[in-house]
Amino acid sequence: MASQRRRSSAAVVLLLSLLLLLQSAAAIPQGKRQNVAVFWGRNKSEGSLRQTCDTGDYNIVIISFLSVFGHGKYWLDLSGHDLRHVGADIRHCQSKGVYMLLSIGGDGDQYSLPSSKSAADVAENLYYSVLGGDRPGAFHPFGDDTIVNGVDFFIDNGPADHYDDLANRINDYNQNIRDPIGIMLTATVRCSYPDPRMKAALDTKLFRRIHVRFYDDPSCSYNHAGLAGVMAQWNKWSATYPDGQIFLGLVAANLTGKNDMVAVEELSGKLLPAVQNTDTYGGVMLWNSYYDSLTHYGRYVKDLA
Repeated sequence: MASQRRRSSAAVVLLLSLLLLLQSAAAIPQGKRQNVAVFWGRNKSEGSLRQTCDTGDYNIVIISFLSVFGHGKYWLDLSGHDLRHVGADIRHCQSKGVYMLLSIGGDGDQYSLPSSKSAADVAENLYYSVLGGDRPGAFHPFGDDTIVNGVDFFIDNGPADHYDDLANRINDYNQNIRDPIGIMLTATVRCSYPDPRMKAALDTKLFRRIHVRFYDDPSCSYNHAGLAGVMAQWNKWSATYPDGQIFLGLVAANLTGKNDMVAVEELSGKLLPAVQNTDTYGGVMLWNSYYDSLTHYGRYVKDLA
């Protein structure tokens, strides 16, 4: 009973934060809404989740990653961040109108979905652990009173099988969600269309936002392929998923030797005007909060996005 009251309280807090976000968005003139998403959890030196939200540079924060799943085991890899503080930070961010998503997958090799049954099991685990479901004995990694707003699919390794089943299973739980937005599904994909690991899942049309990573691939990163190379892929994503919001995925620092960070002058003068001129433009996704803590790229992006 006590657990049920805590989960009900968490649902109320989440609903209030969603209403706050909707009111904030309504107060911004059309065409001036700044959707900037950032990945958090990739480096302990990036600062806390609370500090990331308090910059005011992002209205979507993606916690990364649930890096082990699909075989009866689950592991949340936050690069050494103290999990005991993350739940309170999530609630703090939501109180400021920031969407909080949990990303599954990443660059590891300890996840896959060998069957439809495993997809159903992962969906069930996500629902009862972080998405608001109430079940005695369920483990809540962020605490009994903390719920995230949705799930991001960052499937960068392993077979493509059954991620469409997982999306459908998670979406089925929306019938139990009372807030007007429900469980948000997003995907973070490679820029070359299609991303074979996510094609079947995206074709379910359940993903409201698609973060396309225009970096780590010379064929479609701006500094290597130019505007034409970016737009060739952007237009493919837009044509295939016209009802979703496409996010321009950018890296916030050049720390990998790949020279993928787009100069602010190029971003403001060429790249962003081009993608913003399409009907599917949804915002900008930054990889990641650690890089951004070094360059403060997000401060400029938020005024352009």
